[in-house]
Amino acid sequence: MAEVRYEAASRIYPGSEIPAVDSLNLDIEDGELLVLVGPSGSGKSTALRMLAGLETVNEGGIFINDVDVTLKPPQDRDIAMVFQNYALYPSMTVAENMGFALKQSGVPKAQRMEQVREAARILDLEPYLDRKPKNLSGGQRQRVAMGRAIVRSPQVFLMDEPLSNLDAKLRVQTRTELADLQARLGVTMVYVTHDQVEAMTMGHRVAVLKDGILQQVDAPRTLYNAPVNRFVAGFIGSPAMNLVDTERIDGSLNAIGLPIELSPGVAAAVAAQSEPEFTVGVRPEHLAVGSEGVDGEVSVVEALGSESFLHVRVQHQGGETIVVVRESGQSDIARGDRLKISINGPVHIFGADGERLAD
Repeated sequence: MAEVRYEAASRIYPGSEIPAVDSLNLDIEDGELLVLVGPSGSGKSTALRMLAGLETVNEGGIFINDVDVTLKPPQDRDIAMVFQNYALYPSMTVAENMGFALKQSGVPKAQRMEQVREAARILDLEPYLDRKPKNLSGGQRQRVAMGRAIVRSPQVFLMDEPLSNLDAKLRVQTRTELADLQARLGVTMVYVTHDQVEAMTMGHRVAVLKDGILQQVDAPRTLYNAPVNRFVAGFIGSPAMNLVDTERIDGSLNAIGLPIELSPGVAAAVAAQSEPEFTVGVRPEHLAVGSEGVDGEVSVVEALGSESFLHVRVQHQGGETIVVVRESGQSDIARGDRLKISINGPVHIFGADGERLAD
C-alpha cells in the first residue's frame, strides 16, 4: 500500500494571515489507520484535503511512498476519498455507482463487474447491487460509498467524517465494521472525525489538532494516560478530565481542598516554575466517593446503567467548581445528596504554559 508524510505542510486560505494548517509534520505508516481529530476549525479536514489534492499546499510538502505529490492533481495521487454526504448518483444502481470510476478509466465491463462484486462481498452489499440509493438505509449508502473507493484499489483511503450522518446506534455499528474492514484489507487509511470517542476506538494512532497545529500524535492509550498538554487532556476522554486551576503555596499544590501528592520529578518541576499558577487534572474514574475526603453536593447524576457520572459541586479557592466522579454500576446517589470525594488514582499537573509536567 503506502506510507504518507507531511513535511512542514501549511495551508493559508486567501484573505487570511493565520494558517488553517500550520507546518504539519506527520508520518503515517503503511497499513495504518490514523485518525485526525479536533474541534471545529482545528484544520483536520483541511489537512485531509491537502493530502487529497483538493487544497493547495502553500508551504512544505506531502509525500506518498517518498514521491512528492504536493503539486500533483488529485487524479494522479492514487487516493480514494469517502465524504460525509455519500455523493452517490441517484439515477444509478449500487453496482453502477461502485463501478463508475472504473468505467471512466476504461476498465472492461467483465473486469469491472468482477471488482464490484468482490467489493460488494466484502461489504455485505451483494443483495443490493441492483437497487437505487433511495432504496437503501443510511448505513448501506455509506457502505456503497466505501465500496466505490475499494474497487479502485488506491494506495490511500481518505475518509472525511463518513459516519456523522448516521444515527447513534448505526454509527457505532458502522465504525466497528469499518475498523474491521481496514484491518482485513491492510490499507493505509486517514480518517477525520470531530468525535473523540470514534477516534479513540478506531485509530491505531490518533493525531490531535488545535488551531491548525498538531498537539500530539500517539496510540489512543498514550493520549489518554499521558496527554502532553492541557488541551489534549481536556479533549480526549468522555467525560472530559477534571481540570482545576490552582496556585503553589509553600511548594505544595492543593485542589478542591485535597492535597496533591507529587512524584519527586514533578515536585522538582513545580518548584522550578517561576509562575505560581498550575492546573491539576484528574480523570472521573480516579475520584471516589467514600467516608473521607472533601465535602460536595451532587448537582447532576448521569445514570448510564453500567456506570454513573456524578457532577459534584465543591468549594475551591473561595468559590465553587464542579467535578465529575465516575461510579461503577448503578448508583443510588441522587441530585442534592451530600457526600465526600477523594482522589484514588493518578493526577496530572500542567504548568502555566499548559504543558504537562512529567518525570
